[in-house]
Amino acid sequence: MHFKTIIFAAAMLSAHSVQAAEVDSAAITAEHNKWRAEAGVTEKLRYSPALAKSAQAWANQLKQSHHCQMEHSSAQGRYGENIYWSSALIWSDGKTELRNVAPKELVDDWASERADYDYARNECTSKTTCGHYTQMVWRSTTQLGCAVAVCNDTHEQVWVCHYQPAGNISGERPY
Repeated sequence: MHFKTIIFAAAMLSAHSVQAAEVDSAAITAEHNKWRAEAGVTEKLRYSPALAKSAQAWANQLKQSHHCQMEHSSAQGRYGENIYWSSALIWSDGKTELRNVAPKELVDDWASERADYDYARNECTSKTTCGHYTQMVWRSTTQLGCAVAVCNDTHEQVWVCHYQPAGNISGERPY
């Protein structure tokens, strides 16, 4: 009986699985602004369709040329850029399907780097990364646009957010 319940639950999850990844622009902006407020940055980010278009172009390039592997674009400098990769859901029978990546999960992953940022020294702690976090909370950044591409054969996802003006300027503090 328990085995049937598990099969039924798996079937229900499969029936309600996400068919295509989409960006919830309002939610992703709100999640960014939550972390900015926590850092004391009062200016909220606004969502930019133009930046989303640029981010989509790079996400598509990563899908087509890099099989959804993360790599920063040459747009860095013109835009700030954060990237994120997500695996597929893999069932016990080997079937894969698209995983629903919530904006909170994506943004909180970048924000987790806050623990690796030493504000007093204005740098990442030894052998760590904190630039995703500092870009999100960079006080002079006012706009963001995000996109996602799905590698159909593997159901992996690559997410890209572009920020303007770009942050992470050497010698300057994010907030």
